[in-house]
Parts: sequence; C-alpha cells; structure tokens
Amino acid sequence: MADPHAQLALLRFSGELGIKGRATRRQFRERLVGNLKDALRSRDIEARIEVSHDRILVELPPEHQTGAGGEPSAEQVLTRIFGTQSISWVRRYPLGALEELVETGLSLFREQVRGQRFAVRARWVGGRPLGGMRSHDVEVELGAALLPFAAGVDLGEPEVCVRLELAAGSVCFFSEQLPGPGGLPLGVEGAAVSLLSGGFDSAVASWQLLRRGVALDYVFCNLGGPGHLSEVLRVAQYLARHWSYGDRPRLHALDFGPLVRALREHTTQRYWQVLLKRMMLRAAARVGRRNRSPAIVTGDAMGQVSSQTLTNLTTISGATEHSLLRPLLGCDKQEIIEMARRIGSYELSLGVEEHCALVSQRPATAASPEAIASEEARLPAGLIEQAVRARHVFDLRSFEIDSLEEGDLGIDHLPRNALLIDLRPIEQFRQAHHPRALHLDFEQTLQASASLDRSRRYVFCCQFGLLSAHLAQQLTRAGFDAHHLRGGQPALMELAKSEPTRVRG
Repeated sequence: MADPHAQLALLRFSGELGIKGRATRRQFRERLVGNLKDALRSRDIEARIEVSHDRILVELPPEHQTGAGGEPSAEQVLTRIFGTQSISWVRRYPLGALEELVETGLSLFREQVRGQRFAVRARWVGGRPLGGMRSHDVEVELGAALLPFAAGVDLGEPEVCVRLELAAGSVCFFSEQLPGPGGLPLGVEGAAVSLLSGGFDSAVASWQLLRRGVALDYVFCNLGGPGHLSEVLRVAQYLARHWSYGDRPRLHALDFGPLVRALREHTTQRYWQVLLKRMMLRAAARVGRRNRSPAIVTGDAMGQVSSQTLTNLTTISGATEHSLLRPLLGCDKQEIIEMARRIGSYELSLGVEEHCALVSQRPATAASPEAIASEEARLPAGLIEQAVRARHVFDLRSFEIDSLEEGDLGIDHLPRNALLIDLRPIEQFRQAHHPRALHLDFEQTLQASASLDRSRRYVFCCQFGLLSAHLAQQLTRAGFDAHHLRGGQPALMELAKSEPTRVRG
C-alpha cells in the first residue's frame, strides 16, 4: 500500500452531539464544520474537509502542520474547535486484507514500540460490514507482529497505544489522541453579551459560555481610562481570535467615568459596589437588546467580594429582566486561575490592573432592594442610556491593537493646516466638540479611506485614543500623512481652551 504524502487530522465530535435528534445533530454538525472552515481560513490554511460517521477528516499540506513565526500550528487551531472531543494525526490507507493491514501497521509502528510496552486497539466506525474482519483479530495479529520489537504487551497502561479505526473502504492508523475542548459548536445556542473586566473571572466565565455554544459580544464598563481599555481589548481579542471561530465578536466600550462621579456625589458610600454592578447590568442589557441577545454573562463567584454575597447578588440581579448566566458561581479563585491557564488567558488577565474607582470602608454585604431603590432615586436620569449611546464598538477579529506599537503617530498639538477628524459617536460630538473638528464615523472612514485627499494632513481624535491611533496607523500604511491626538477627547478639550474660539456644544 502506498503511503499518502499528507497527514490527516481526525476530529471526533463531542459525545453530546451523538445523542441529539437527527435534525439537531445535522444542524450542529453543519455549524461545527462551518466553524472549522472559519478557523482554518483565519490562519490562511488550505485544507480539504471530509465528514463521515461523527468524524471530520482534515487533510493539510505539510507546511501547515506546525506553526511558524509565532503563529499557532494547525494542531493548536484544531484543538480549539468547540464541539470536538479529541483530535488525532492519522495515516489513512485503503482497507485491504488482514495481512496487508498488519504489514502496514508493522511498517508504521515498529520503531515507535521498540523497547516499549504497548497495546493495540482496533474498532469499526459506522458498524462492521457483513463479512468484514473482526477488530479483535486485527488487534491479535498486529500485536503479534509488533511484539518482537517491543518490551512486552501492557493492556492496562501501555507506553505506546497503537490505534486503528476501520471504516468501509479505509483504515486510519494513529497512536495519540489530543483532547479537544468538548462542549457544543459555537453559535448553536444563540447569543449573549458578557460583562468583561479583563480579569481572570470574566474571561473564564466567557469561555465557559463559548464552550456551551453561546456566541458572545463583550461589554466593558471603563473605570480606568485608555490604559484599562487597551488591557481589556487584549483579553477580548484573545477570546475572539483563538476561541470564537465561526463568529465575529465585538467589544462595546462604555465610559463609566460620569456614572462613577454621580455615585460619589449622590449616593451613600456603603452601597457603591452594589449600585455600580446594577448600573453595569443595565448597560449590558441595553447593548443586549440592540443585539437581540437575551442573556448576560458575568464572572461572579459566590462570596468572593462584598458585592457577591447571596443577598447582594439577588439585589443586583433585580436590575434587569435579562437572564443572568453565572458559570463560576460555585468556583473558588484557584480553580478559576487554573482554568485561565488552560485556556490561555492567564498572562493577559494577569496584566490587567484592578481599577477601584469606588472604595468603601464598610461595604454593605446585605443590601436590600428597598435601600438600593432609595439610593438610585437620587441619581440623575439618563446616565446609563447616554453611556450606551456614546459607546465605542471594536471588531475584535479585525482591530489590530498590536499595530499601535509599530510607530508612535501620536501628537500633543494641532498643526495649523491639519484636518481634525472627531471619531466619537455623533451624540457626543453634538454635545461638545472642538471648533475645527469634523465628524466622521470610524468604520466608514476606515472603509472609505481610499477616497480621502492625500494632499492633506489628518489628525484623528476619539474618546480614549485607541480608535484614532488605529485609524492613523492604517492610513499611514496606505501612504497618508496621518496622526492621532494623544489623550483622546479630554486632551482635545484642553487644547481648545487655549484657542481664541470657544468649544462648540
């Protein structure tokens, strides 16, 4: 039998998929294959995909089987497809007579079992055809052929396990099974929004829901300015680019500075944390309604902090009618950290500083709904809706946060002849803007950049400075003279004070 020149990756469906009804199983399988194709396409990997008997065979050119230049290998990508139980690199041959099968197995595994204790495991996939060889006979004959080269047979804990999967017309040989993430194909359970702070808890909670087939957008309530946003973007982008194949997740960044100031000015200190969490839930619910997402994911763990006592969680939950998904409720911190290590978000979350914008000496651990309602009645109306309308939305699969470090295009002044472009939402622009500023939408500007006047110098500004830095970088690559204003909108307003014309509002 001729050895095929390309290895095959064999992906096995999660056991849960096999017990679904026929129509549901077909729907889940189609979604899984679509997610797999997106994963390979995202890494520019050309592959041939074949589906049979709750298994997927992926044929890859040799150059894509290992990563290069820091890029994930095909193996790393394939082991991150939700809905798959395991993956093996296999050699597939036409299914011939038992003697041919033993000869092939001997040539493949003779050196691998040398000096090792081994076992042979064979099974039919899709049922043994009438007159087909018995899997037990395969195990006995191939085992006998390999035994002279090995240290012995060990059926309990073999050092090498030679495996064969037999199907009508073909046989796959392999020796290892790498674990997949299991769960359900991403997207089969609809969509939700996840409150993401960038820490261990919210990242792991998000991953747990991704694993159960729920596609996520992320809502970030910014308490720490541009630096905090940059840190959280990296966490969200990791989840999007490594664990969200088949989806196009976004991060909705809300400036919670005005809400924090309102809490300080109008409410009692001991209730700050509960009030803030309720505000975050309401903001996430508003974003969710715009996305038709009926649920909110949080990283709450019972009793971990004062706002996560049973009484406070109950009071906080009353802020919204959305379903609240709290997958970490029964986990302790060490368990959560270990999960973060396994999914790869640990280092990124470790670098996210905790921003305690509201610190109470004696926080309430049993805030009643009545007390909280009384506190909320003191707050100005419309704060949350205003924050949601003014939010910035980042496409996590396309936004290149690393490109911001390629060259410093930031400036601290406004050149006399530069065209100043304000990228904030139109509502914020109308409230107040620099007299020289023109308003353009970020996405539209990015898409229509080819039509901009190349003879002009451009300075971009946004609320936090990240969107403007990204756009300046993209236009500079395209040959434009483009910069962004360091410090975002607050810095621009300070510059406006020193100019003879007034800030327009």
